[in-house]
Amino acid sequence: MKIGITSQNFKTITGHAGKTRRFLVYESKSGGEPVELERWDFPKEMSMHEYRGSEPHPLQQLDILITGGCGEGFKNKLARMGVLVLATGETDTLAAAQAVSRGETLPPAVESDHDHGHSNGVTLS
Repeated sequence: MKIGITSQNFKTITGHAGKTRRFLVYESKSGGEPVELERWDFPKEMSMHEYRGSEPHPLQQLDILITGGCGEGFKNKLARMGVLVLATGETDTLAAAQAVSRGETLPPAVESDHDHGHSNGVTLS
């Protein structure tokens, strides 16, 4: 299972997944310990909020994406790509990857306003 985590600082789980450009990528095989595979640092135009490319987005390589928060539009877009999005209040990247690998539920995300210059009526979850 390939697990991506939004992490603008490559240390903690951060929110606003649609604008995130930095991701930690873990792999967990057969319920084993997750191992960090790589760190993605995309240019601004590769954030999901900005991406308009015709090629598959790198996030499509993931099975699960863990984030500190995102809108429903983001969740739906990734679901159409076959990626399950989990929003959480957990901040420790490895702890979150371990929990997901074991099939455990992550703590819920802290709600906040989803306001970044356009109106879409969506709140973070």
